[in-house]
Amino acid sequence: MGAMAIQQRQSPQAFAGDWLRAMPHEPALTAAQMTNSTGPILAPMAACATGIWAIAQAADLIRGGQCSRVIAGAIESPITPLTIAGFRKMGALATTGCYPFDTGRQGFVLGEGGAIMVLESAALAAQRGAKVYGHILAAGLTNDSYHVSAFEPSYAMGQRAVAQCLQRSELTPLEIDAVHSHGTSTAQNDQMEASLIGQLLGKRVPVMATKGATGHLLGASGAISVALSLISLQQQTLLPCIGLQTADFDLSFVRKSRPASLQNLLCFSFGFGGQNAVLALQKGADGRDF
Repeated sequence: MGAMAIQQRQSPQAFAGDWLRAMPHEPALTAAQMTNSTGPILAPMAACATGIWAIAQAADLIRGGQCSRVIAGAIESPITPLTIAGFRKMGALATTGCYPFDTGRQGFVLGEGGAIMVLESAALAAQRGAKVYGHILAAGLTNDSYHVSAFEPSYAMGQRAVAQCLQRSELTPLEIDAVHSHGTSTAQNDQMEASLIGQLLGKRVPVMATKGATGHLLGASGAISVALSLISLQQQTLLPCIGLQTADFDLSFVRKSRPASLQNLLCFSFGFGGQNAVLALQKGADGRDF
């Protein structure tokens, strides 16, 4: 095993008597020991953008020749009395459900879980006959440097993250076949994402949102989005905006799962502190190196 890039966060309440197990890098360290990995162990933390950041770093380790194979992803188990009390005090939690981009949205619903995937070069995958779900092209990562929980009003750094991702992936906006949105169902996030999609990608691009089914997994949400997007590419199927009934924005939201010709997808993640992450994925078997 070439490397390890896994992020997991659990409440310190779960490990009150064992502080070492509560350290952010401990799950990655344990996974490395279980798989006999001797490559670098990374435990990035970027709030809700963490999952995409971890996967982007893993891809860079392979592209740079430092690793041949990387286990990457994120896991989160945030449902504790302290977490719920904090988000409730902020007014971020829904009371009846998660309805992203809906006129009746109330906020997000916490979830627990994660997604872990194996990344490797296309040549190595072909050599061992691996099932390839898709290619990771490039990421755009920026930070607003504005506020602990509010987006910078112009959304300039979110726009830059999308632009960087497209440029590094050598894609144009017209080549994006769908967007897997962060879709938290909060007023701020929905407004910001709708603005980015409409301005930079256009109203014609299909918009997917899955937190109505999974809940918001905070640091693991990006990894879940990437995993579901890779399945979407592999099965050539658009995923629906779970919970959306009456759209509050003039965009092409996916109302029901349906077949589609998909080549390139973007995954969005946006975290507290103004952390913006956008990842481009491409259908497998196109001859790319990774």
